[in-house]
Amino acid sequence: MFFSQYVLYGLRELHKLFIRLWGLNIVRSQQHIWLVAKPCANILQIQAGESRRAQPNAVLERVFTSTTSPDSRRVEGLSKQLDWDVRKVQRWFRLRRNQDKPSTLTKFCESMWRLTFYTGIFTYAIRYLWVSPWMWDTRQCWYNYPFQTLSPGQYNYYVAELAFYWSLMFSQFTDIKRKDFLIMFVHHLATITLITFSYCNNMLRIGTLVMCVHDASDIVLELAKLANYAKYQRICDTGFVVFSIVFFITRLVIYPFWIVYSVLVESWEIVGPYRSWWLLNGLLLVLQSLHVFWFYLIARIAIKAIFKGKVAKDDRSDIESSSEEETDTNVKSRNKSHPNGSEQSPKKDNGTNGFAKGGTKEH
Repeated sequence: MFFSQYVLYGLRELHKLFIRLWGLNIVRSQQHIWLVAKPCANILQIQAGESRRAQPNAVLERVFTSTTSPDSRRVEGLSKQLDWDVRKVQRWFRLRRNQDKPSTLTKFCESMWRLTFYTGIFTYAIRYLWVSPWMWDTRQCWYNYPFQTLSPGQYNYYVAELAFYWSLMFSQFTDIKRKDFLIMFVHHLATITLITFSYCNNMLRIGTLVMCVHDASDIVLELAKLANYAKYQRICDTGFVVFSIVFFITRLVIYPFWIVYSVLVESWEIVGPYRSWWLLNGLLLVLQSLHVFWFYLIARIAIKAIFKGKVAKDDRSDIESSSEEETDTNVKSRNKSHPNGSEQSPKKDNGTNGFAKGGTKEH
């Protein structure tokens, strides 16, 4: 009976929490970070650049609304319909895809914003959890549950994290669509559900541990992405290897063997069987399965960085850099040096979700 009463209490508190989320206004905070990030980008000689726009064409625009990358058969049909060369049609679609993509400057500012948030919230969490007994003994998360008081530190931590993950959820639909769109959507949805569910059920102690573990590796990741955008390749490679190690320790060791184990076993032993046990563990295991999948992709990239000397293409994401525009310029310059005008297939400088094969600056 007391569980249902706490759920109702949690729902009332959740309503207050959402009101506070509007007052937090993460968008305004992000704009303030951009005021600092842009001067930093100028010092590092990161330019916004102007993306080349595809020439207006009603026929191709209609096709683009249905599919941004038509197959070769459809491209040949459009070529005959417009009396264009096949390469010209392909190039139109490439330019059309690129013209809406964010510039390197935009991505640099976004990464600096995320770095600022992750660093600040992780520092706040460590400072708060360091003196909390349940950080050192996870069984403390379940003693006297659900009659545990909500401290101001827990409340502030939950407000900031929930607001941030809601912003990530909504920004997925406005940012460039990546290959891991569905996976990230599931991750954000599971995270928001976990935060909301743990708040409603007063599982705040274990909730703070879950959020803290997830923020640790993201700090190093954003640092590596900033180094990549600034074309400091050595720092980028080193940062990505460090990120891989931190990711493994926090999400494949600490998270499953301490936190998930505590919810699976210790809560059952101390509190006894409760209805929300199944849903809570189901959501935690969904996150763990995503961690295993991501680490497989991360390990592949880290191994290439160690043995080949530079971070390779990130398999999780679609190409999102302006390198295709640079490719067009390279093609033109090469065509000038080839009298027959044949286009050679250039090696693209593929940028990914923060990692690319690019030039380095001497340190």
